[in-house]
Amino acid sequence: MKDKISILIVDDEEMMRALLEKILVREGYQISTAVDGRDALEKLETQQFQMIISDMKMPHIDGFELLKAVKQEYPTTSVIIMTAYGDTYSVKDALLLGADEYITKPFKSHEITLIVERCYWRILAEHREAEQAG
Repeated sequence: MKDKISILIVDDEEMMRALLEKILVREGYQISTAVDGRDALEKLETQQFQMIISDMKMPHIDGFELLKAVKQEYPTTSVIIMTAYGDTYSVKDALLLGADEYITKPFKSHEITLIVERCYWRILAEHREAEQAG
């Protein structure tokens, strides 16, 4: 079922995008990447994603603006926010704006895998509830 989950990784650092893509492809997810929030919003217009993993600090459209837009336009899409270690105010604000999870950089591969797995199970549960209701 993981191969049915499409994740958009949004980060202005190429090495971070490549690392996350490698980790999550190995876990069986479909991965696309975007270089910033503007690029992500353009991709969202043409492709559906069940999950977005986004850095907070990026040029053009940052993680907060992207989170607000995603929750307004694509409310069922899960959003995981990445932020620099110790930036707890940003984390709190992101959670208040609707982020599903967060992770602080730097992180270990098993940490991001665990967080994505939690979102994955939440998506499955919501999908099953929708099937049973409709």
